Amino acid sequence: MKSINFMTMKPCCRVLISRKISPFLGIPLPKSHQFFAPNSSAFQFNHSLHTAPKTRIVNLQSILKENQQPFFAPSSTRGQSRIFSGSCLCGKLSHRGIYVIARVASVRNYSTSVETRVNDKNFERIYVQGGLNVKPLVVEKIDLDENIVSNEEPNVKVGEDSLDDKSSDGLSSVEAVKNVGREQSEVDKEAWRLLENAVVSYCGSPVGTLAANDPNDKLPLNYDQVFIRDFVPSALAFLLKGDSEIVRNFLLHTLQLQSWEKTVDCYSPGQGLMPASFKVRTVPLDENKFEEVLDPDFGESAIGRVAPVDSGLWWIILLRAYGKITGDYALQERVDVQTGIKLILNLCLSDGFDMFPSLLVTDGSCMIDRRMGIHGHPLEIQALFYSALRCSREMLRVDDGSKNLIRAINNRLSALSFHIREYYWVDMKKINEIYRYKTEEYSTEATNKFNIYPEQIPHWLMDWIPEKGGYLIGNLQPAHMDFRFFTLGNLWSIVSSLGTPKQNEAILNLIEAKWDDLVGLMPLKICYPALESEEWRIITGSDPKNTPWSYHNGGSWPTLLWQFTLACMKMGRMDLAKKAVDLAETRLPADRWPEYYDTRYGKFVGKQARLYQTWTIAGYLTSKMLLENPEMASLLFWEEDYDLLEICVCALSKSGRKKCSRGAAKSQILV
Repeated sequence: MKSINFMTMKPCCRVLISRKISPFLGIPLPKSHQFFAPNSSAFQFNHSLHTAPKTRIVNLQSILKENQQPFFAPSSTRGQSRIFSGSCLCGKLSHRGIYVIARVASVRNYSTSVETRVNDKNFERIYVQGGLNVKPLVVEKIDLDENIVSNEEPNVKVGEDSLDDKSSDGLSSVEAVKNVGREQSEVDKEAWRLLENAVVSYCGSPVGTLAANDPNDKLPLNYDQVFIRDFVPSALAFLLKGDSEIVRNFLLHTLQLQSWEKTVDCYSPGQGLMPASFKVRTVPLDENKFEEVLDPDFGESAIGRVAPVDSGLWWIILLRAYGKITGDYALQERVDVQTGIKLILNLCLSDGFDMFPSLLVTDGSCMIDRRMGIHGHPLEIQALFYSALRCSREMLRVDDGSKNLIRAINNRLSALSFHIREYYWVDMKKINEIYRYKTEEYSTEATNKFNIYPEQIPHWLMDWIPEKGGYLIGNLQPAHMDFRFFTLGNLWSIVSSLGTPKQNEAILNLIEAKWDDLVGLMPLKICYPALESEEWRIITGSDPKNTPWSYHNGGSWPTLLWQFTLACMKMGRMDLAKKAVDLAETRLPADRWPEYYDTRYGKFVGKQARLYQTWTIAGYLTSKMLLENPEMASLLFWEEDYDLLEICVCALSKSGRKKCSRGAAKSQILV
């Protein structure tokens, strides 16, 4: 171990981990894996509160040997909370004129003892039996120039020329964005300042952004946490700017949290669940010392105690985006990351009683996290699920341990795309068809497969649906169709090509035709129309926050702007995207970047909306950068996969039953 001269330390960092009996990756650890050898005293610092004046670290060299092994403490008690800690040596380094944080307790590459087990047969249990647990913290090696002494105060530049970014190769696309010679507007400058102020640090490194950062908010509730779904637009904004470190850190630290023991009333969900959010907490020790810990929420503290189904799906989508934009595909290929993907998919692809390929979830399990009548098979979850499957198929390493999983992904993609395109789609022609449905058909030849009663068609829809245009309904279950227009699900269906090319075009045609209803004075409505009167009382349970045209019940959410922009750019409708961005740009700064807007046309700031909402700010910035760099937008969406149309998993023709209409669907797409 080489010597280290230092003067000031920041807090050490620990991850609160509650686990089942879970040796690393399900592999028993050799006795040699101790926290540290007795002669490794350099890692046993007690870090004092940072109160010293300006100092610098002198002669910091390689902290870890190349063959340094990770350290773990397998738990022998089910459900017992454990804390895995690594002393975090943090300080200011004058290194090429840039503020550099030397991190020891950070996730990095696995040791060779782990990598040799990639092709082990036990790995297949990830999909077949779900028998693997996730990895704890691994110490990283830091290499710096020997001569780093400087008398000047280092410049602070987050994410530029950082240590972690040196592992990324092929950043030409990012450099192209960074070198765009555009003069930022005052609105953009303010937005970037607010976004950077919302950055959360853990052990001296950026790991995410706060949900909201209003200095006047004395009761932040859980808005002072880092949410996985909320961070996605922030991550894209940083990536498009060229700052990849925060996104890499976020992906790896949330991956660690996947291994937690999640328990509500003595019951634990399956492995692979990602948290809805996490918070960096400062835990006091003795003698004015402290340390930082990551404290996640898997839904046990959420309203209604609902597990965040969409968190794992967003994590996979962001992982792909990180690789596409930075060119750092090595992150996707790591053993721990591959394991994390498989655990999420294993949770989603588990066999059950459901007859449909769509995911069955409870109310409040996604962005709409309160009771809004979306239990069952909501479109938003299906679109994100489809996207995550396509991402995973791109990123998974093909070997004996993953071939069954990849086969299951292909089958599910085929079945899900057909199911959504065939049964969720409505336009003038389809509504007229439903209007004439016969009911109580007991036959494999039935037209009305879900026994939908024509009386379910709401009166507002008959007058509202335009001649040209259509959309994917919000939900489908036996004898029930939710005809509300849910914006996120429809937009992400375009982005992921869950809908056919004609359907995708028709969705944007409908938004254009119904601009006043779906965009109004602030883009965009989270759903349309709002539940009112008796319907509101029964479906929401008289929720005082989801009153008509407020919050999730028909409120306008500016964060949807970046997804609308991406969908428009894919379909060649940049005019619609620019129109929406210009509209938002005129109001958001003056209204202090609120979370959502109320009233039928989004006229007022929401009655309980948080100000300086981070994903509102990030959504605006991401939209602006995508419009200025169309080549970057093309990295974030998917084109139609015609190979999926060749896969028919129903095999109805072999049983002598009626063939599925996939062939007809394919011919319709190719027209």
